[in-house]
Amino acid sequence: MKIALDAMGGDYAPLETVKGAIEAIGENKNIRVILVGKEELINKELLKYSYDKDRIEVKNATEVIEMDEKTSPTIAVRAKKDASMNVALEMVKNGEAVACISAGNTGALMTASQLKLKRIKGVLRAAITTVFPANDSKHIVLLDAGANADCKPEYLDQFATMANEYAKVLLNIESPRIGLLNIGEEDGKGNELTKSAFYLLKENKNIDFCGNIETREMTNGSVDVVVTDGFTGNIVLKTAEGTVHFMKNIIKDGVKKSLLAKIGALLMSPVFKEMKKQSDSSEYGGALFMGLNGISIKAHGNSDSKAIKNAILVGNKFAENNFIESLKKVIGGENEKY
Repeated sequence: MKIALDAMGGDYAPLETVKGAIEAIGENKNIRVILVGKEELINKELLKYSYDKDRIEVKNATEVIEMDEKTSPTIAVRAKKDASMNVALEMVKNGEAVACISAGNTGALMTASQLKLKRIKGVLRAAITTVFPANDSKHIVLLDAGANADCKPEYLDQFATMANEYAKVLLNIESPRIGLLNIGEEDGKGNELTKSAFYLLKENKNIDFCGNIETREMTNGSVDVVVTDGFTGNIVLKTAEGTVHFMKNIIKDGVKKSLLAKIGALLMSPVFKEMKKQSDSSEYGGALFMGLNGISIKAHGNSDSKAIKNAILVGNKFAENNFIESLKKVIGGENEKY
């Protein structure tokens, strides 16, 4: 399996992207990585490592879409045709790679992915799909995490169908439980969007719909997938990230206050390590742009080599499990409905 990695994407590229690629081929012997970007810079980083040169190759791309690009995503993608993320996605489109991984500009990657890979026939809207930590060292799937601020009920219904397939592959859950994010658990709660989506989801024979779920119940293990519109999903995701940072700062400040607190923190270090692992977004590498005719994964902009490695491994897992073909079958079977 060949994975196209945007080696210039992210805050720490190409240092961490190249390192992540080396780590990925070391962990999975079936993976080959194509490092896409400015070959002079990439080759300079590769000199630091001893690796199987048959499983790492470099594809030159002369341009980079910056994280703080001044123009709109659409203009940047169209103007910089030889940008590393454009070239990586073109390789997926042409069958030269099974997946594209990038930690670059989110808006540009989403735009480029849709322009080059196109939506699967029958898909109404592509969605950003991410993994969220839950109790008992488990995870849940959240979508849409930001692609579609305005949604129709049919979009949420279809998001659930696609996320159902996602959870089967990534989380190894045979029959994922689906919840609709709402302001209350009772039937009929919410605004016009959630009320209408509720009844569509209830009639959806492709999923195990468990009803409405509130944000405070998301991580308790009652569902495996949470479906919402992109506006709400993005707020939930960023609020959770901010809360994690806030709690970490409280603990750090508390530990500094006394010798007893420092001793207690030392004794609690195994627990703190487990908490850090549970809340670490790098564990699953990145967010999949769901509903496209190819695998495109967005890693966090500040990804280190571990996050890049895991994003590559996830992309490879989706490819090995023929995820896009599975999605085509389940969506194709619903064309009349949509």
